Amino acid sequence: MRAAAADWFAAGQTVGVVPTMGALHDGHLSLVRAARAECDKVVVTIFVNPTQFNNPEDLLKYPRTEATDVALLMTVGVDAIFAPAAAEVYPTGFATTVSVAGVAQSLEGALRPGHFDGVATVVTKLFGMTQASRAYFGQKDWQQLQVVRRLVSDLNLPVTIVGVETLREADGLAMSSRNARLDPAARKTATALFAAMSAVAAGIRAGVQFADAIAVCRAALLRAGFAEVDYVELRDAASLEPVQDLSRPGRLLVAAWIGGVRLIDNIPV
Repeated sequence: MRAAAADWFAAGQTVGVVPTMGALHDGHLSLVRAARAECDKVVVTIFVNPTQFNNPEDLLKYPRTEATDVALLMTVGVDAIFAPAAAEVYPTGFATTVSVAGVAQSLEGALRPGHFDGVATVVTKLFGMTQASRAYFGQKDWQQLQVVRRLVSDLNLPVTIVGVETLREADGLAMSSRNARLDPAARKTATALFAAMSAVAAGIRAGVQFADAIAVCRAALLRAGFAEVDYVELRDAASLEPVQDLSRPGRLLVAAWIGGVRLIDNIPV
């Protein structure tokens, strides 16, 4: 991988990377297309990163569809698919962890201890392995995007982070590898997530008190059939600190369970 990147750089070409864990869908392809439009060479990494799963069962359940993924990537044109084995990424004796404070500590960070340490560590490694000058991440994982931006800024890594807008199904559900685990009834009910978020965001912009709007969103999701709501939060878009007003860009972030599947989503406010 490094040899290929060195040849590209020697030829004066820019390299973009799209880090993925496989189980690809159109949302991933939108990242590839964004990279294709801005870079001379595009690398897609496929690696199910064990260190970011705080629940071993989730790691076992995560779909592995590498052959299908490769075929899908061939339809959009990539210059390299980098799919290292776990033993290559974490060889015997591996003892280093990259940990980000601040933006990584609330929301997903609080509910999934160690998750963002795993993300930050593998992303740092993938940047080093691919030597990419630009990296593309989906905005659906908004907190992850801010964690990676903080990491790159703090460590002076020579890579530009590009956040690509969330791609949604026609009914509004954000595209996600987890959607494949929803049964038909749960899939139908899942559309309530985006609808409730949109209603709350509109209410907040119209002057509804934050706490009241958030309570309405939580109630709407439970009423629609979601089994549990982990959080509904309005946060500063960059720092993810709680906001008192909308003098700075805000982000509404939600995590909720349906049909045994945990869905996350977010929209600007």
